[in-house]
Amino acid sequence: MSFQVFGLPVSRGVAIGRAVLVASSRVDVAHYFIDEAQVEPEIDRMRAARDAVAGELTALKRDLPHDAPGELPALLDVHLMLLHDETLTGATKQWIRERHYNAEWALSAQLEVLARQFDEMEDEYLRERKADLEQVVERLLRAMSRGPSTSFAPAPASDARDFAGEDPLVLVANDIAPADMLQFKRSVFIGFITDVGGRTSHTAIVARSLDIPAVVGAREASRLIRQDDWVVIDGDSGIVVVNPSPIVLEEYRFRQRQSELERARLSRLRHTPAVTLDGERIDLLANIELPADANAAMAAGAVGVGLFRSEFLFMNRAELPGEDEQFEAYRAAVEAMKGLPVTIRTVDIGADKPLDRMSINELRHEHALNPALGLRAIRWSLSEPGMFRQQLRAILRASAYGKVRLLIPMLAHMVEAHQTMEALARAKAQLTEAGKPFTEVEVGAMVEVPATALMLPSFLRVFDFVSIGTNDLIQYTLAIDRADETVAHLYDPWHPAVLRLIAQSIAQARAAGKDVSVCGEMAGDPAFTELLLAMGLRSFSMHPSQILSIKQRVLRTDTHRWAARLEQVLQSEDPQSTYLEVQRTLANAPAVAAALLA
Repeated sequence: MSFQVFGLPVSRGVAIGRAVLVASSRVDVAHYFIDEAQVEPEIDRMRAARDAVAGELTALKRDLPHDAPGELPALLDVHLMLLHDETLTGATKQWIRERHYNAEWALSAQLEVLARQFDEMEDEYLRERKADLEQVVERLLRAMSRGPSTSFAPAPASDARDFAGEDPLVLVANDIAPADMLQFKRSVFIGFITDVGGRTSHTAIVARSLDIPAVVGAREASRLIRQDDWVVIDGDSGIVVVNPSPIVLEEYRFRQRQSELERARLSRLRHTPAVTLDGERIDLLANIELPADANAAMAAGAVGVGLFRSEFLFMNRAELPGEDEQFEAYRAAVEAMKGLPVTIRTVDIGADKPLDRMSINELRHEHALNPALGLRAIRWSLSEPGMFRQQLRAILRASAYGKVRLLIPMLAHMVEAHQTMEALARAKAQLTEAGKPFTEVEVGAMVEVPATALMLPSFLRVFDFVSIGTNDLIQYTLAIDRADETVAHLYDPWHPAVLRLIAQSIAQARAAGKDVSVCGEMAGDPAFTELLLAMGLRSFSMHPSQILSIKQRVLRTDTHRWAARLEQVLQSEDPQSTYLEVQRTLANAPAVAAALLA
Protein backbone atom coordinates (compact mmCIF):
# COMPACT_ATOMS: atom_id res chain seq x y z
CA MET A 1 0.00 0.00 0.00
CA SER A 2 1.37 3.38 -1.01
CA PHE A 3 1.19 6.36 1.35
CA GLN A 4 3.02 9.58 2.18
CA VAL A 5 4.72 10.88 5.31
CA PHE A 6 5.43 14.59 5.72
CA GLY A 7 8.39 16.16 7.50
CA LEU A 8 10.95 18.94 7.17
CA PRO A 9 13.28 19.04 4.16
CA VAL A 10 16.86 19.42 5.39
CA SER A 11 19.05 18.10 2.58
CA ARG A 12 18.05 18.48 -1.02
CA GLY A 13 17.67 15.87 -3.70
CA VAL A 14 15.82 12.61 -4.26
CA ALA A 15 16.72 9.23 -2.78
CA ILE A 16 15.03 5.96 -3.71
CA GLY A 17 15.79 2.81 -1.76
CA ARG A 18 14.67 0.14 0.67
CA ALA A 19 13.97 1.09 4.27
CA VAL A 20 16.35 0.01 7.02
CA LEU A 21 14.78 0.63 10.44
CA VAL A 22 16.95 1.35 13.45
CA ALA A 23 14.59 0.25 16.20
CA SER A 24 14.58 2.08 19.50
CA SER A 25 15.28 0.07 22.64
CA ARG A 26 15.59 0.59 26.36
CA VAL A 27 19.11 -0.77 25.83
CA ASP A 28 21.52 1.32 23.76
CA VAL A 29 22.18 -0.60 20.55
CA ALA A 30 25.20 -0.09 18.31
CA HIS A 31 24.49 -0.14 14.57
CA TYR A 32 27.31 -0.87 12.15
CA PHE A 33 28.19 -3.07 9.21
CA ILE A 34 30.63 -5.97 9.53
CA ASP A 35 32.69 -7.60 6.81
CA GLU A 36 32.49 -11.19 5.63
CA ALA A 37 35.18 -12.43 7.99
CA GLN A 38 33.23 -11.13 10.99
CA VAL A 39 29.91 -12.85 10.17
CA GLU A 40 30.51 -16.14 12.01
CA PRO A 41 32.11 -14.45 15.08
CA GLU A 42 29.03 -12.20 15.33
CA ILE A 43 26.72 -15.22 15.15
CA ASP A 44 28.83 -16.93 17.81
CA ARG A 45 28.53 -13.83 19.97
CA MET A 46 24.75 -13.87 19.64
CA ARG A 47 24.69 -17.63 20.37
CA ALA A 48 26.77 -17.10 23.50
CA ALA A 49 24.37 -14.39 24.66
CA ARG A 50 21.39 -16.71 24.04
CA ASP A 51 23.03 -19.49 26.08
CA ALA A 52 23.81 -17.04 28.89
CA VAL A 53 20.21 -15.78 29.00
CA ALA A 54 18.89 -19.37 28.88
CA GLY A 55 21.10 -20.16 31.87
CA GLU A 56 19.78 -17.13 33.74
CA LEU A 57 16.14 -18.02 33.07
CA THR A 58 16.68 -21.66 33.99
CA ALA A 59 18.36 -20.69 37.25
CA LEU A 60 15.53 -18.28 38.06
CA LYS A 61 12.97 -21.03 37.50
CA ARG A 62 14.96 -23.50 39.59
CA ASP A 63 15.35 -21.08 42.50
CA LEU A 64 11.73 -19.94 42.68
CA PRO A 65 10.37 -20.11 46.26
CA HIS A 66 7.80 -22.82 46.99
CA ASP A 67 5.04 -20.27 47.55
CA ALA A 68 5.67 -18.43 44.25
CA PRO A 69 2.56 -17.94 42.08
CA GLY A 70 2.07 -20.66 39.50
CA GLU A 71 2.14 -18.10 36.70
CA LEU A 72 5.83 -17.32 37.30
CA PRO A 73 7.33 -20.65 36.12
CA ALA A 74 4.90 -20.61 33.19
CA LEU A 75 6.07 -17.10 32.26
CA LEU A 76 9.70 -18.20 32.42
CA ASP A 77 8.87 -21.14 30.18
CA VAL A 78 7.35 -18.72 27.63
CA HIS A 79 10.53 -16.64 27.69
CA LEU A 80 12.68 -19.75 27.23
CA MET A 81 10.50 -20.83 24.32
CA LEU A 82 10.79 -17.41 22.66
CA LEU A 83 14.53 -17.42 23.27
CA HIS A 84 14.99 -20.61 21.25
CA ASP A 85 12.34 -19.85 18.63
CA GLU A 86 13.84 -19.90 15.13
CA THR A 87 11.69 -16.93 14.07
CA LEU A 88 13.83 -14.87 16.46
CA THR A 89 17.30 -16.40 16.52
CA GLY A 90 17.25 -18.00 13.06
CA ALA A 91 16.03 -14.85 11.32
CA THR A 92 18.53 -12.77 13.28
CA LYS A 93 21.34 -14.91 11.88
CA GLN A 94 19.91 -14.24 8.43
CA TRP A 95 20.16 -10.45 8.96
CA ILE A 96 23.80 -10.94 9.96
CA ARG A 97 24.65 -13.17 7.00
CA GLU A 98 22.73 -11.33 4.26
CA ARG A 99 22.86 -7.68 5.36
CA HIS A 100 26.07 -7.88 7.39
CA TYR A 101 24.48 -6.15 10.37
CA ASN A 102 26.26 -6.47 13.69
CA ALA A 103 24.47 -8.86 16.12
CA GLU A 104 22.71 -6.14 18.15
CA TRP A 105 21.40 -4.40 15.04
CA ALA A 106 20.23 -7.69 13.53
CA LEU A 107 18.39 -8.60 16.73
CA SER A 108 16.72 -5.18 16.88
CA ALA A 109 15.69 -5.43 13.23
CA GLN A 110 14.09 -8.83 13.76
CA LEU A 111 12.34 -7.57 16.89
CA GLU A 112 10.79 -4.84 14.73
CA VAL A 113 9.49 -7.42 12.24
CA LEU A 114 8.06 -9.74 14.92
CA ALA A 115 6.55 -6.88 16.94
CA ARG A 116 4.50 -5.82 13.92
CA GLN A 117 3.26 -9.38 13.50
CA PHE A 118 2.12 -9.46 17.14
CA ASP A 119 0.37 -6.09 16.70
CA GLU A 120 -1.67 -7.49 13.79
CA MET A 121 -2.92 -10.56 15.71
CA GLU A 122 -6.63 -10.57 16.47
CA ASP A 123 -6.31 -12.53 19.72
CA GLU A 124 -5.68 -10.09 22.58
CA TYR A 125 -3.67 -12.63 24.60
CA LEU A 126 -1.30 -13.24 21.69
CA ARG A 127 -0.92 -9.50 21.05
CA GLU A 128 0.16 -9.02 24.64
CA ARG A 129 2.95 -11.59 24.20
CA LYS A 130 4.86 -8.84 22.35
CA ALA A 131 5.93 -7.54 25.74
CA ASP A 132 7.46 -10.95 26.54
CA LEU A 133 9.35 -10.87 23.26
CA GLU A 134 10.68 -7.37 24.00
CA GLN A 135 11.84 -8.50 27.45
CA VAL A 136 13.67 -11.47 25.96
CA VAL A 137 15.38 -9.31 23.35
CA GLU A 138 16.33 -6.80 26.02
CA ARG A 139 17.96 -9.59 28.04
CA LEU A 140 19.88 -10.71 24.95
CA LEU A 141 21.08 -7.18 24.23
CA ARG A 142 22.22 -6.72 27.81
CA ALA A 143 24.03 -10.04 27.71
CA MET A 144 25.88 -9.00 24.55
CA SER A 145 26.76 -5.62 26.00
CA ARG A 146 28.40 -7.11 29.08
CA GLY A 147 29.90 -10.21 27.52
CA PRO A 148 33.33 -10.51 25.91
CA SER A 149 33.16 -9.15 22.42
CA THR A 150 35.23 -7.56 19.72
CA SER A 151 34.42 -4.02 18.70
CA PHE A 152 34.28 -3.67 14.96
CA ALA A 153 34.40 -0.40 13.05
CA PRO A 154 31.91 0.18 10.22
CA ALA A 155 33.08 -1.37 6.97
CA PRO A 156 34.45 0.97 4.28
CA ALA A 157 32.02 2.00 1.56
CA SER A 158 33.66 -0.15 -1.12
CA ASP A 159 33.29 -3.25 1.05
CA ALA A 160 29.83 -2.36 2.31
CA ARG A 161 28.42 -2.06 -1.19
CA ASP A 162 29.66 -5.55 -1.99
CA PHE A 163 27.28 -7.14 0.53
CA ALA A 164 24.38 -4.65 0.44
CA GLY A 165 22.88 -6.28 -2.61
CA GLU A 166 21.46 -4.50 -5.65
CA ASP A 167 19.03 -2.26 -3.80
CA PRO A 168 20.16 1.05 -2.28
CA LEU A 169 19.26 1.55 1.38
CA VAL A 170 17.48 4.37 3.23
CA LEU A 171 17.88 4.75 7.00
CA VAL A 172 14.71 5.27 9.07
CA ALA A 173 14.92 6.05 12.81
CA ASN A 174 13.30 7.99 15.59
CA ASP A 175 16.47 10.06 15.74
CA ILE A 176 20.12 9.74 14.83
CA ALA A 177 22.79 11.28 17.03
CA PRO A 178 25.49 13.23 15.16
CA ALA A 179 28.14 10.77 16.28
CA ASP A 180 26.05 7.88 14.93
CA MET A 181 25.64 9.77 11.66
CA LEU A 182 29.39 9.80 11.32
CA GLN A 183 29.42 6.03 11.83
CA PHE A 184 27.26 5.78 8.71
CA LYS A 185 29.50 8.16 6.75
CA ARG A 186 31.26 5.31 4.94
CA SER A 187 28.23 3.07 4.66
CA VAL A 188 25.72 2.40 1.92
CA PHE A 189 22.84 4.66 2.96
CA ILE A 190 21.71 7.09 0.29
CA GLY A 191 19.28 9.04 2.49
CA PHE A 192 17.60 9.07 5.87
CA ILE A 193 14.34 9.87 7.63
CA THR A 194 13.85 10.66 11.33
CA ASP A 195 10.75 11.18 13.46
CA VAL A 196 12.22 14.17 15.28
CA GLY A 197 14.60 17.05 14.56
CA GLY A 198 14.61 20.48 12.98
CA ARG A 199 16.16 22.06 9.89
CA THR A 200 19.30 23.09 11.72
CA SER A 201 19.64 20.34 14.28
CA HIS A 202 23.09 18.86 14.10
CA THR A 203 21.59 15.69 12.66
CA ALA A 204 20.32 17.76 9.73
CA ILE A 205 23.66 19.54 9.39
CA VAL A 206 25.50 16.23 9.14
CA ALA A 207 22.96 15.05 6.54
CA ARG A 208 23.88 18.03 4.40
CA SER A 209 27.53 17.31 5.04
CA LEU A 210 27.00 13.79 3.70
CA ASP A 211 25.30 15.39 0.69
CA ILE A 212 22.41 12.92 0.80
CA PRO A 213 18.65 13.66 0.75
CA ALA A 214 17.04 13.72 4.18
CA VAL A 215 13.74 14.48 5.88
CA VAL A 216 13.48 15.05 9.65
CA GLY A 217 10.56 15.75 11.98
CA ALA A 218 8.45 13.14 10.18
CA ARG A 219 6.76 12.17 13.50
CA GLU A 220 5.46 8.61 12.92
CA ALA A 221 7.81 7.58 10.10
CA SER A 222 9.69 4.88 12.04
CA ARG A 223 6.36 3.37 13.16
CA LEU A 224 4.58 3.49 9.78
CA ILE A 225 7.44 2.41 7.54
CA ARG A 226 8.33 -1.27 7.58
CA GLN A 227 11.63 -3.04 7.09
CA ASP A 228 12.46 -3.31 3.35
CA ASP A 229 9.61 -1.04 2.19
CA TRP A 230 10.48 0.90 -0.95
CA VAL A 231 10.85 4.54 0.02
CA VAL A 232 11.27 7.78 -1.91
CA ILE A 233 12.76 10.73 -0.02
CA ASP A 234 11.94 14.09 -1.56
CA GLY A 235 14.52 16.26 0.15
CA ASP A 236 13.26 19.38 -1.60
CA SER A 237 9.69 19.29 -0.28
CA GLY A 238 10.01 17.14 2.86
CA ILE A 239 7.76 14.37 1.50
CA VAL A 240 8.41 10.67 1.99
CA VAL A 241 6.57 8.34 -0.40
CA VAL A 242 6.33 4.77 0.86
CA ASN A 243 5.84 1.96 -1.68
CA PRO A 244 5.29 4.38 -4.60
CA SER A 245 3.33 3.41 -7.70
CA PRO A 246 5.31 2.82 -10.94
CA ILE A 247 4.24 6.23 -12.31
CA VAL A 248 5.33 8.10 -9.18
CA LEU A 249 8.57 6.13 -9.07
CA GLU A 250 9.41 7.04 -12.68
CA GLU A 251 8.71 10.72 -11.98
CA TYR A 252 11.19 10.73 -9.11
CA ARG A 253 13.78 8.81 -11.15
CA PHE A 254 13.52 11.55 -13.79
CA ARG A 255 14.15 14.18 -11.11
CA GLN A 256 17.21 12.22 -9.98
CA ARG A 257 18.63 12.32 -13.51
CA GLN A 258 18.00 16.08 -13.75
CA SER A 259 19.81 16.61 -10.45
CA GLU A 260 22.81 14.62 -11.68
CA LEU A 261 23.00 16.80 -14.82
CA GLU A 262 22.96 19.96 -12.68
CA ARG A 263 25.78 18.61 -10.53
CA ALA A 264 27.81 17.93 -13.66
CA ARG A 265 27.30 21.52 -14.85
CA LEU A 266 28.36 22.94 -11.49
CA SER A 267 31.50 20.81 -11.43
CA ARG A 268 32.89 22.92 -14.29
CA LEU A 269 33.20 25.83 -11.84
CA ARG A 270 35.59 23.98 -9.53
CA HIS A 271 38.69 25.86 -10.66
CA THR A 272 36.99 29.18 -11.41
CA PRO A 273 37.93 31.95 -8.94
CA ALA A 274 34.98 33.18 -6.83
CA VAL A 275 34.79 36.80 -8.03
CA THR A 276 31.59 38.86 -8.22
CA LEU A 277 30.46 40.76 -11.31
CA ASP A 278 31.93 43.97 -9.86
CA GLY A 279 35.31 42.38 -9.10
CA GLU A 280 35.01 41.49 -5.39
CA ARG A 281 37.01 38.36 -4.55
CA ILE A 282 35.17 36.01 -2.20
CA ASP A 283 36.73 33.30 -0.04
CA LEU A 284 34.72 30.07 -0.07
CA LEU A 285 35.89 27.86 2.80
CA ALA A 286 34.86 24.40 3.98
CA ASN A 287 33.35 23.09 7.21
CA ILE A 288 34.72 19.67 8.20
CA GLU A 289 34.10 17.21 11.05
CA LEU A 290 37.01 14.81 10.65
CA PRO A 291 40.50 15.05 9.11
CA ALA A 292 39.49 12.86 6.16
CA ASP A 293 36.94 15.51 5.16
CA ALA A 294 39.81 17.80 4.14
CA ASN A 295 40.14 15.78 0.93
CA ALA A 296 36.58 16.66 -0.05
CA ALA A 297 37.31 20.32 0.74
CA MET A 298 40.28 20.32 -1.61
CA ALA A 299 38.32 18.52 -4.32
CA ALA A 300 35.52 21.12 -4.12
CA GLY A 301 37.97 23.99 -4.60
CA ALA A 302 37.79 25.37 -1.05
CA VAL A 303 40.45 27.99 -0.27
CA GLY A 304 40.77 26.73 3.29
CA VAL A 305 38.86 25.24 6.22
CA GLY A 306 36.70 27.83 7.94
CA LEU A 307 35.44 25.44 10.63
CA PHE A 308 36.93 22.17 11.88
CA ARG A 309 34.34 20.90 14.39
CA SER A 310 36.74 19.24 16.83
CA GLU A 311 33.94 17.87 19.05
CA PHE A 312 33.45 14.94 16.68
CA LEU A 313 36.80 13.62 17.91
CA PHE A 314 35.29 13.52 21.43
CA MET A 315 31.97 11.87 20.65
CA ASN A 316 30.84 8.23 20.52
CA ARG A 317 33.58 7.04 22.85
CA ALA A 318 33.92 6.18 26.53
CA GLU A 319 37.12 8.17 27.14
CA LEU A 320 38.17 11.64 26.01
CA PRO A 321 40.90 11.78 23.34
CA GLY A 322 44.38 12.55 24.63
CA GLU A 323 46.66 15.35 23.47
CA ASP A 324 48.67 13.19 21.07
CA GLU A 325 45.56 11.70 19.47
CA GLN A 326 44.11 15.15 18.93
CA PHE A 327 47.41 16.48 17.61
CA GLU A 328 47.61 13.71 15.01
CA ALA A 329 44.06 14.47 13.83
CA TYR A 330 44.66 18.22 13.57
CA ARG A 331 48.00 17.71 11.85
CA ALA A 332 46.42 15.35 9.31
CA ALA A 333 43.84 17.99 8.38
CA VAL A 334 46.45 20.75 8.18
CA GLU A 335 48.74 18.70 5.96
CA ALA A 336 45.86 17.64 3.73
CA MET A 337 45.02 21.31 3.06
CA LYS A 338 48.52 21.84 1.63
CA GLY A 339 49.28 25.24 3.12
CA LEU A 340 45.72 26.63 3.03
CA PRO A 341 44.41 27.94 6.38
CA VAL A 342 42.62 25.61 8.78
CA THR A 343 40.38 27.11 11.48
CA ILE A 344 39.96 24.68 14.38
CA ARG A 345 37.10 25.32 16.78
CA THR A 346 37.64 24.18 20.35
CA VAL A 347 35.28 21.47 21.53
CA ASP A 348 31.60 22.47 21.34
CA ILE A 349 30.04 19.71 23.43
CA GLY A 350 26.49 20.11 24.75
CA ALA A 351 22.90 20.65 23.57
CA ASP A 352 22.30 18.13 20.73
CA LYS A 353 25.96 17.02 20.68
CA PRO A 354 26.37 15.11 23.95
CA LEU A 355 29.35 13.04 24.92
CA ASP A 356 29.08 9.30 25.28
CA ARG A 357 26.99 8.46 28.36
CA MET A 358 29.95 7.21 30.36
CA SER A 359 31.86 10.43 29.85
CA ILE A 360 28.83 12.52 30.71
CA ASN A 361 28.30 10.65 33.97
CA GLU A 362 31.95 11.01 34.86
CA LEU A 363 31.74 14.73 34.24
CA ARG A 364 28.45 15.02 36.15
CA HIS A 365 26.54 16.84 33.41
CA GLU A 366 23.84 14.25 32.75
CA HIS A 367 21.13 16.07 34.73
CA ALA A 368 21.14 19.36 32.83
CA LEU A 369 17.52 20.43 32.41
CA ASN A 370 18.19 22.53 29.31
CA PRO A 371 21.47 21.52 27.65
CA ALA A 372 21.32 24.39 25.12
CA LEU A 373 21.51 26.85 28.02
CA GLY A 374 23.78 24.78 30.21
CA LEU A 375 27.43 23.84 30.47
CA ARG A 376 28.36 23.65 26.80
CA ALA A 377 31.12 24.80 24.45
CA ILE A 378 33.58 27.27 26.04
CA ARG A 379 31.72 27.06 29.36
CA TRP A 380 32.50 23.34 29.57
CA SER A 381 36.09 23.86 28.40
CA LEU A 382 36.75 26.48 31.08
CA SER A 383 35.20 24.19 33.71
CA GLU A 384 37.69 21.47 32.73
CA PRO A 385 40.97 23.43 32.53
CA GLY A 386 43.17 20.35 32.22
CA MET A 387 41.20 19.04 29.23
CA PHE A 388 41.09 22.54 27.69
CA ARG A 389 44.84 23.15 27.90
CA GLN A 390 45.38 19.68 26.47
CA GLN A 391 43.30 20.57 23.41
CA LEU A 392 44.98 23.97 23.06
CA ARG A 393 48.40 22.33 23.14
CA ALA A 394 47.35 19.83 20.45
CA ILE A 395 46.07 22.63 18.19
CA LEU A 396 49.21 24.73 18.75
CA ARG A 397 51.44 21.76 17.91
CA ALA A 398 49.56 21.29 14.62
CA SER A 399 50.38 24.90 13.70
CA ALA A 400 53.99 23.82 13.07
CA TYR A 401 52.72 21.98 9.96
CA GLY A 402 50.68 24.74 8.28
CA LYS A 403 48.52 27.78 8.84
CA VAL A 404 46.19 27.21 11.81
CA ARG A 405 43.62 29.54 13.31
CA LEU A 406 41.90 28.92 16.65
CA LEU A 407 38.16 29.56 17.07
CA ILE A 408 36.34 29.82 20.43
CA PRO A 409 32.60 28.87 20.49
CA MET A 410 29.69 30.40 22.39
CA LEU A 411 31.44 33.32 24.07
CA ALA A 412 29.06 35.64 25.90
CA HIS A 413 31.14 37.29 28.65
CA MET A 414 34.40 39.21 28.46
CA VAL A 415 35.65 37.22 31.45
CA GLU A 416 35.41 34.08 29.26
CA ALA A 417 37.52 35.81 26.62
CA HIS A 418 40.22 36.73 29.13
CA GLN A 419 40.20 33.26 30.72
CA THR A 420 40.58 31.71 27.27
CA MET A 421 43.58 33.87 26.43
CA GLU A 422 45.15 33.01 29.81
CA ALA A 423 44.65 29.29 29.14
CA LEU A 424 46.23 29.72 25.72
CA ALA A 425 49.22 31.52 27.23
CA ARG A 426 49.70 28.67 29.72
CA ALA A 427 49.47 26.09 26.94
CA LYS A 428 52.16 27.96 24.97
CA ALA A 429 54.41 28.12 28.04
CA GLN A 430 54.02 24.39 28.61
CA LEU A 431 54.95 23.58 25.00
CA THR A 432 57.94 25.89 25.14
CA GLU A 433 59.12 24.25 28.34
CA ALA A 434 58.70 20.80 26.77
CA GLY A 435 60.57 21.88 23.63
CA LYS A 436 57.65 21.13 21.31
CA PRO A 437 57.44 23.38 18.22
CA PHE A 438 54.47 25.61 17.41
CA THR A 439 53.81 28.95 15.71
CA GLU A 440 51.67 31.89 16.68
CA VAL A 441 48.02 31.41 15.73
CA GLU A 442 45.24 33.90 15.19
CA VAL A 443 42.43 33.52 17.72
CA GLY A 444 38.83 34.16 16.75
CA ALA A 445 35.50 34.50 18.56
CA MET A 446 32.26 32.94 17.42
CA VAL A 447 29.21 35.20 17.33
CA GLU A 448 26.44 32.81 18.37
CA VAL A 449 24.86 34.57 21.34
CA PRO A 450 23.01 37.90 20.96
CA ALA A 451 25.05 39.32 23.85
CA THR A 452 28.23 38.77 21.85
CA ALA A 453 26.80 40.51 18.79
CA LEU A 454 25.62 43.46 20.89
CA MET A 455 29.02 43.98 22.53
CA LEU A 456 31.19 42.89 19.61
CA PRO A 457 33.52 45.96 19.70
CA SER A 458 34.75 44.81 23.12
CA PHE A 459 35.45 41.28 21.86
CA LEU A 460 37.23 42.68 18.78
CA ARG A 461 39.79 44.30 21.05
CA VAL A 462 40.79 40.81 22.26
CA PHE A 463 40.34 38.60 19.21
CA ASP A 464 41.91 38.64 15.73
CA PHE A 465 38.81 37.65 13.78
CA VAL A 466 35.16 36.64 14.22
CA SER A 467 33.02 33.88 12.76
CA ILE A 468 29.24 34.12 12.87
CA GLY A 469 27.50 30.86 13.75
CA THR A 470 24.05 31.60 12.36
CA ASN A 471 22.46 28.35 13.60
CA ASP A 472 22.88 29.12 17.29
CA LEU A 473 22.50 32.87 16.79
CA ILE A 474 19.01 32.29 15.38
CA GLN A 475 18.20 29.79 18.12
CA TYR A 476 19.20 32.09 20.96
CA THR A 477 17.80 35.26 19.39
CA LEU A 478 14.36 33.74 18.82
CA ALA A 479 14.33 31.40 21.87
CA ILE A 480 13.70 28.40 19.59
CA ASP A 481 15.14 24.93 20.16
CA ARG A 482 16.44 24.18 16.70
CA ALA A 483 16.18 20.40 17.27
CA ASP A 484 12.50 20.52 18.30
CA GLU A 485 10.17 19.83 15.38
CA THR A 486 7.16 21.15 17.32
CA VAL A 487 8.51 24.71 17.08
CA ALA A 488 10.51 24.32 13.87
CA HIS A 489 8.14 26.63 12.00
CA LEU A 490 9.24 29.47 14.31
CA TYR A 491 12.93 29.01 13.54
CA ASP A 492 13.31 31.79 10.99
CA PRO A 493 16.65 32.95 9.55
CA TRP A 494 14.69 35.73 7.79
CA HIS A 495 13.55 37.27 11.06
CA PRO A 496 14.41 41.02 11.00
CA ALA A 497 16.20 40.81 14.36
CA VAL A 498 18.44 38.00 13.12
CA LEU A 499 19.36 39.79 9.89
CA ARG A 500 20.10 43.05 11.70
CA LEU A 501 22.39 41.32 14.21
CA ILE A 502 24.30 39.63 11.37
CA ALA A 503 24.60 42.87 9.36
CA GLN A 504 25.71 44.79 12.45
CA SER A 505 28.35 42.18 13.31
CA ILE A 506 29.79 42.17 9.79
CA ALA A 507 29.91 45.97 9.68
CA GLN A 508 31.59 46.30 13.09
CA ALA A 509 34.24 43.66 12.29
CA ARG A 510 35.08 45.30 8.99
CA ALA A 511 35.23 48.75 10.61
CA ALA A 512 37.76 47.35 13.11
CA GLY A 513 39.83 45.87 10.29
CA LYS A 514 39.15 42.31 11.46
CA ASP A 515 38.29 39.35 9.26
CA VAL A 516 34.72 38.13 9.51
CA SER A 517 33.10 35.00 8.11
CA VAL A 518 29.83 33.12 8.40
CA CYS A 519 30.18 29.41 9.15
CA GLY A 520 26.54 28.59 9.92
CA GLU A 521 23.95 27.10 7.59
CA MET A 522 23.14 30.44 5.99
CA ALA A 523 26.60 30.49 4.41
CA GLY A 524 25.78 27.39 2.37
CA ASP A 525 22.22 28.39 1.47
CA PRO A 526 22.05 30.07 -1.98
CA ALA A 527 18.92 31.94 -0.88
CA PHE A 528 21.09 34.19 1.33
CA THR A 529 24.19 34.61 -0.83
CA GLU A 530 23.37 38.02 -2.35
CA LEU A 531 22.11 39.39 0.96
CA LEU A 532 25.27 38.38 2.85
CA LEU A 533 27.42 39.84 0.07
CA ALA A 534 25.43 43.08 0.31
CA MET A 535 26.17 43.17 4.05
CA GLY A 536 29.87 43.16 3.21
CA LEU A 537 30.63 39.50 3.89
CA ARG A 538 33.61 38.27 1.88
CA SER A 539 34.24 34.92 3.56
CA PHE A 540 31.75 32.03 3.56
CA SER A 541 32.35 28.64 5.20
CA MET A 542 30.14 25.65 4.38
CA HIS A 543 30.19 21.97 3.68
CA PRO A 544 32.28 21.15 0.57
CA SER A 545 29.21 19.87 -1.27
CA GLN A 546 27.67 23.36 -1.12
CA ILE A 547 30.66 25.33 -2.42
CA LEU A 548 29.94 25.10 -6.14
CA SER A 549 26.30 26.20 -5.89
CA ILE A 550 27.34 29.19 -3.76
CA LYS A 551 30.15 30.01 -6.19
CA GLN A 552 27.62 30.09 -9.02
CA ARG A 553 25.59 32.71 -7.11
CA VAL A 554 28.72 34.73 -6.32
CA LEU A 555 29.73 34.85 -9.98
CA ARG A 556 26.30 36.26 -10.88
CA THR A 557 26.12 38.95 -8.16
CA ASP A 558 26.91 42.67 -8.35
CA THR A 559 27.63 43.57 -4.72
CA HIS A 560 27.43 47.36 -5.30
CA ARG A 561 23.91 47.16 -6.69
CA TRP A 562 22.83 44.90 -3.84
CA ALA A 563 24.47 47.06 -1.17
CA ALA A 564 22.43 50.03 -2.37
CA ARG A 565 19.24 48.10 -1.58
CA LEU A 566 20.39 46.52 1.69
CA GLU A 567 18.63 48.96 4.05
CA GLN A 568 15.38 48.39 2.20
CA VAL A 569 15.57 44.70 3.13
CA LEU A 570 16.83 45.19 6.70
CA GLN A 571 14.15 47.73 7.61
CA SER A 572 11.33 45.61 6.25
CA GLU A 573 9.00 43.72 8.57
CA ASP A 574 8.96 40.98 5.93
CA PRO A 575 12.60 40.85 4.76
CA GLN A 576 12.18 37.71 2.68
CA SER A 577 9.45 39.18 0.48
CA THR A 578 11.37 42.44 0.13
CA TYR A 579 14.54 40.52 -0.72
CA LEU A 580 12.77 38.56 -3.47
CA GLU A 581 11.33 41.79 -4.86
CA VAL A 582 14.78 43.40 -4.97
CA GLN A 583 16.20 40.24 -6.52
CA ARG A 584 13.67 40.39 -9.36
CA THR A 585 14.35 44.08 -9.90
CA LEU A 586 18.13 43.70 -10.09
CA ALA A 587 17.91 40.60 -12.27
CA ASN A 588 15.97 42.64 -14.83
CA ALA A 589 18.45 45.55 -14.77
CA PRO A 590 20.07 45.92 -18.24
CA ALA A 591 23.65 46.13 -16.92
CA VAL A 592 23.32 42.95 -14.89
CA ALA A 593 21.52 41.11 -17.66
CA ALA A 594 24.26 42.06 -20.13
CA ALA A 595 26.94 40.86 -17.74
CA LEU A 596 25.19 37.57 -17.20
CA LEU A 597 24.98 37.00 -20.94
CA ALA A 598 28.64 37.86 -21.48
